[in-house]
Amino acid sequence: MAPSSAGFVTALTTAALATVGFLGYQAYATSPAHLTKARTNGTPAITTPKTPGGKENAALLPPGSGTGARVVYSLRGHRVWLVGLDDKVIRTFEVTPGNIAPAPGVYAVTSRSNAVTGTDGTPIEHVVRFTDVDGVAIGFSAAVRDAAAPVDSTTTTVRTGGIRESRADGDVMWTFATIGATVAVIP
Repeated sequence: MAPSSAGFVTALTTAALATVGFLGYQAYATSPAHLTKARTNGTPAITTPKTPGGKENAALLPPGSGTGARVVYSLRGHRVWLVGLDDKVIRTFEVTPGNIAPAPGVYAVTSRSNAVTGTDGTPIEHVVRFTDVDGVAIGFSAAVRDAAAPVDSTTTTVRTGGIRESRADGDVMWTFATIGATVAVIP
């Protein structure tokens, strides 16, 4: 008698989950020590590199942020690094995040808009989107007028996913982060 299709699918699903779990364990067990150190609030303890004097060196790329050409965005540091194919930092700059944040992980640029109006009503340009959270688009953008005051995420009820950068930084991001470009979000 032939097995039922539901039983076959269940067996395949179980085998796939066991394989993924085993491979995940292997990756964890063989990863470098700096990636498996103590975690804070369930996220890896990645920090901004320090200079010999102990001060933060924002120009240095945080360890564990991936390899190859990519945009690295630090949620805690409110900083972006544009990284070339040779893992050298092309540019780094501070950003002002909205009140909706993406989860740490690796994403790809999914859409871009030259000029639109942000969810907070601010005219923005060079929008580079890479994910959404509960229907709110998350991406980098520059206010058309740098003098535009950022939304105070502690007092507004408007859900904003825009990660605002200066117009000069937005110009560089626009050129660098084309459709499919990698965006690594770190804690």
